[in-house]
Amino acid sequence: MPGRSERVRGAVVAHVQTWRPYTTCYPLLLGLAGAVWAGGSGAGTLLVAAVAPALGWLSGHYLGDWMDRGLDAIGKPQRPIPSGRLSCDAALTSGIVCAAASAVLAVGANWRILPLFLLAMAGIVGYSRVFKKRGLSGNVARGVLTALAIVIGGMIAQPLPPWSLLPVAAGFLLHDTSTNLVGTVRDVDGDRAGGYRSVPVRRGVRHAVRLALGLYTGGLALLASATAGTPRDPDGYHAFLGLAAVIGAISFVPLLRSGTAIDARSALRAHEVLVAERLVLAAAVLAGGRGPGTAAAVVVPVLLFSLITQKLMRPGHEIPPVPAALLRKDSVT
Repeated sequence: MPGRSERVRGAVVAHVQTWRPYTTCYPLLLGLAGAVWAGGSGAGTLLVAAVAPALGWLSGHYLGDWMDRGLDAIGKPQRPIPSGRLSCDAALTSGIVCAAASAVLAVGANWRILPLFLLAMAGIVGYSRVFKKRGLSGNVARGVLTALAIVIGGMIAQPLPPWSLLPVAAGFLLHDTSTNLVGTVRDVDGDRAGGYRSVPVRRGVRHAVRLALGLYTGGLALLASATAGTPRDPDGYHAFLGLAAVIGAISFVPLLRSGTAIDARSALRAHEVLVAERLVLAAAVLAGGRGPGTAAAVVVPVLLFSLITQKLMRPGHEIPPVPAALLRKDSVT
């Protein structure tokens, strides 16, 4: 029987795996970018703008995994909750604590954020409970959560978000609807087994990839047009947008060439590229407000952290291990 120190270590590892550290920097950048675009400058303001969405994001991971534990038991039994390494009670409690901490920071900074915060929490619950199993509406729900993170960041900097922030938020809504849709291509086998009617389950992976590309292109077009009168450095803004578009092409081209034969690992690799790309996209908003030098200083270490933690953690979290019986069969053949 494992000792107390081993149990504690196992619990810590399970929590960290639930956090998905490779994604946690994204909501930090989203909130920070929204605040900078809205003219925020104080260190305290920018810190709250970054941390509040990140805590909400962690809450979403905990609560989402708690609500998806039945589906994960089918498609991803190695994850912390279905494997028994993280109890349902611990996941639910952690999700509630993170949500409460996020609310205290955000609403404490600006009471007008409360309706948006409640909408975000409803989106987290609705995504797993209702929309995820119904196809595109689930992908859109995830995009809405990203847009809310940017707007909340802006409202931490000033009472109401500037109008120019809204097309930025809309661009990220389309972008993250697209990236979440690519994620469903990776999960198509588990979703089908669990009765989830995702876009690739209903229409096939080729249709899902083409739809994701259309949404992605629309998101970039909205972001490219969002410079009217606001970014202090439009050249830096567009330079980072261009870099993000190149990285996005690196993700989508192999998927488009694969046609209907996209396995889970290929889809995971494409999504890993998009996880890095969206950090650069968020940095574009920072570049527009503070210049490319500041944006690069922020995004380079964040990007390295995300790439390293993805390499170390993500395949084991997303791809279930091959059963030992199949491994023995392969070795015989």
